[in-house]
Amino acid sequence: MTSAFAPYKKTPLNILAAMLFALGAQSALAAPQAPFYDMAQQEKAGLIDTMRDLVGIESGSKDLESLAKIAALIRDRLAALGGKAELLDAPEVYRMGDTPEKIGQIVHAEFKGSGRRKIMLIAHMDTVYLRGMLKDQPFRVDGNKAYGLGIADDKQGIATILHTIAILQKAGFKDYDTLTVLINGDEEISSPGGRSLHTKYGAEQDVVLSFEGGGADGQLRLATSGIGAAYLTVAGKSSHAGAAPEKGVNALYELSHQLLQLDKLSQPERGLKLNWTVAQAGTNRNVIPAAASAQADARALKVSDFEQLQQRLNDGIRQQLIPEAKVSVKFEMRRPPLEATPASRKVAAHARAIYEEIGMPLKVAEVATGGGTDAAFAALKSRGAVIEGMGLSGFGAHSNDAEYVLLDTIVPRLYLSTRLIMDVAQDKVK
Repeated sequence: MTSAFAPYKKTPLNILAAMLFALGAQSALAAPQAPFYDMAQQEKAGLIDTMRDLVGIESGSKDLESLAKIAALIRDRLAALGGKAELLDAPEVYRMGDTPEKIGQIVHAEFKGSGRRKIMLIAHMDTVYLRGMLKDQPFRVDGNKAYGLGIADDKQGIATILHTIAILQKAGFKDYDTLTVLINGDEEISSPGGRSLHTKYGAEQDVVLSFEGGGADGQLRLATSGIGAAYLTVAGKSSHAGAAPEKGVNALYELSHQLLQLDKLSQPERGLKLNWTVAQAGTNRNVIPAAASAQADARALKVSDFEQLQQRLNDGIRQQLIPEAKVSVKFEMRRPPLEATPASRKVAAHARAIYEEIGMPLKVAEVATGGGTDAAFAALKSRGAVIEGMGLSGFGAHSNDAEYVLLDTIVPRLYLSTRLIMDVAQDKVK
């Protein structure tokens, strides 16, 4: 006969004793499991210190020196927790219009266990800020809020991952097959290097938990919008606009024609949006423009919608106003959509039940409301669940004067992430 407490046979005796008491007093998913809730409370002060350390290193997406410094700190912290930690160069780079020549490395760590389930935790260390801006928003605590440049997006996520693993290590819990950590260094510039690693490792996981902030209400997200960009260019021929306009090929006319017809590709009723937002043409008032270009912002709720949009753009530009003009279009999938799946709904429902143990409601959003996420890259080839929003509640991401996280969300989030990892590892998510 298998003991009801067999899953915890490797847990230290003092923690096991407290756990047995808690389990004997309350049924499963009815009250907080005392040792892990207590350990989450004990980690709170350390997590605040970790956020201070991370905020203290400026790490803009294109600041390679600073990214190397923060990456080394995170690698060393993961190694100190017992993981096999390393810094990886991107195996390939998806080049977009704003992709820098060189990008920062990615922190990768693995913790090996004795179970069957593979779980991955992801966050990012880069920010949107330029070096020197930290002096105007250093780390500080004011009541229930911790302020700092990049603290909400996404240094709190890194800190939450580190201290979740610390709880698991202190509890002696290793009932997973592999616990993987991936910390990206180019998320804020659409992950040109990190995307391939997220997709590669994501395909191997049973569950991926992404530690972007949970927003003001701490909700988990099962879906996010995909972000795309279209670049339309027209090559014509210049000529004197007054003396010989007929000898030119007016790139502006052709561009205008293309914008009007391609605008019809937008289907907002199904979440597919294509909006032309930037255009340029011409050099002088009296010269027929030889070149014109435009950019569009694209959003979609399904990966297949982006694929269809790209094909329709290529087909659409063949319908020209001026046959002599040369028209081309380039489409970038800056981020794919994250789509809700039965697997992610099941894990999210279990997460809601865990929150009920501590008497708190947990919102789960299954419809995309905006924003892109590395979780979507992890989900591209994954059959497992992918959950976004596991981080702390906060406000002011990408703001240089009011970015903060709520400190009273630390303990609930640490408890949630710890318990969810344990229950996934032990096949308790039904």
